[in-house]
Amino acid sequence: MVDYDDRQYAVYAEGRALHPDAAGLWAETFTRWAPPHRPLDVLDLGSGTGRFSPLLADLFGGAVHAVEPSERMRQVASATAPHERVSYREGSAGHIPLPDASCDLALLFLSFHHVPDRARAAAELARVLRPGGRVLLRSAFGDRIPDLLWHRYFPSARAVEERMFPALPDVLAGFAAAGLRRAGFERLREPMAAGLREYARRIRLRAISTFEYLDADETEAGIARLDAAAAAETDPAPVVADADLLILERRD
Repeated sequence: MVDYDDRQYAVYAEGRALHPDAAGLWAETFTRWAPPHRPLDVLDLGSGTGRFSPLLADLFGGAVHAVEPSERMRQVASATAPHERVSYREGSAGHIPLPDASCDLALLFLSFHHVPDRARAAAELARVLRPGGRVLLRSAFGDRIPDLLWHRYFPSARAVEERMFPALPDVLAGFAAAGLRRAGFERLREPMAAGLREYARRIRLRAISTFEYLDADETEAGIARLDAAAAAETDPAPVVADADLLILERRD
């Protein structure tokens, strides 16, 4: 289990900052898959440092309940991502501090793999969603880990993620048991950085939970190789990454 109160809280906002084009891509995608009426009350579950919470408030016009178990991540969010319709709240996927049928939309952005009891989380999401409400689950899946550029510099990373992320069929089955059915699925191409130098600077912060499971020697060697490749880059090319989004719906 990654302890975000230990180190990650201090580097996460910078290390996982959205490229401007990525922010636009996710805004368009979230809007396309959200229920059509407005305003929408939104649950941002595993909201971290508030990377998406203000955006969700602006997109959908309702209250955003940003629920995050890490106290220090919530402190960073409150200080750096305030919004009049966003409340940063203590809670977890297994204990969502909201009433029944209180949300129209839930976003889980690269947080579901941290959930220890996924069946309970699925039941909690079904509980807080209104009929017709949707879950936007941005995650990797252990049976379809994408070929990411940074993986090439850290040989163990892909195997770690194949173990760390649940397989897509298992996720679908768990949510179906809670009454949440698949409404869609997309693999998007997310802009990550304008070039290798910017990309390497962010990777160097190790704001990706996979690094918590890598050997220190492998991490040091991989960062050195990535830095060397970035220093040698003469014609910067945009860095993009495949990103899976599963859409689930409460239909009763």
